[in-house]
Amino acid sequence: MKLLLLDIETAPNLVHVWGLYQQNVGVNQIIDSGYVMCWAAKWYGEKELVFDSIHRSRPKSMLGRVHKLIGQADALVHYNGTSFDVPTLNKEFLIYGLKPPAPAKQIDLYRVAKRQFRFPSKKLEYIAKSLGLGEKTRHEGHELWIKCMAKDPEAWERMEQYNRNDVVLLERVYQRMLPWINQHPNHGVYDEPGIPVCPNCGSGHLQRRGFSRTQVNKYARYQCQECGSWTKEAGSELAKEDRQLIMRRDIG
Repeated sequence: MKLLLLDIETAPNLVHVWGLYQQNVGVNQIIDSGYVMCWAAKWYGEKELVFDSIHRSRPKSMLGRVHKLIGQADALVHYNGTSFDVPTLNKEFLIYGLKPPAPAKQIDLYRVAKRQFRFPSKKLEYIAKSLGLGEKTRHEGHELWIKCMAKDPEAWERMEQYNRNDVVLLERVYQRMLPWINQHPNHGVYDEPGIPVCPNCGSGHLQRRGFSRTQVNKYARYQCQECGSWTKEAGSELAKEDRQLIMRRDIG
């Protein structure tokens, strides 16, 4: 399975407002829409980390590169990318006349964090730091984006470092959260090794550990000895006749 770790940075929307608190901005107050300034990406399990920006390339060329990578991926790994990164990129693809990339599954670690864990903050930096996996690159804050929009070359160096480091943190958090991702795309479907493998990491090192039961079925349960995730066999341990008896008992 080809997993693409992806993160983008965008320019802010520019608008006219008359105050700073609870502003209700109308469409006619928008001066300029936000846009993708840069992106960083990495194939999971490979060393190379790629980056491109409007400082290096023309916008359509920059977008074409990430469009091609997405089209080659079986799944995208991102942080809040389902709500932000992917729709933002899709908007840019539409504006620049690019056709939709090949569909890819979404592994959104922000949604995993919300569903599985109760951290005080769901931000990537907080979770990475809490797990001892590192922290984001320090910079001057919003001013960095302003300087990059003004084509400051030194600011762009810091932006590239910041964007790249986010993907490094993303990969580390993904590796730690991997056994907790309940809806991970199934490696067994993509890799087709001919032997049972862990759906989450693709390892064939599975240990049988009891059973998973529903109201009318029982399935052999396994734990991956590499990543630690749990899975079960697709076929039931109960014969069809036994299931029918159980169903009749439940009906009464």
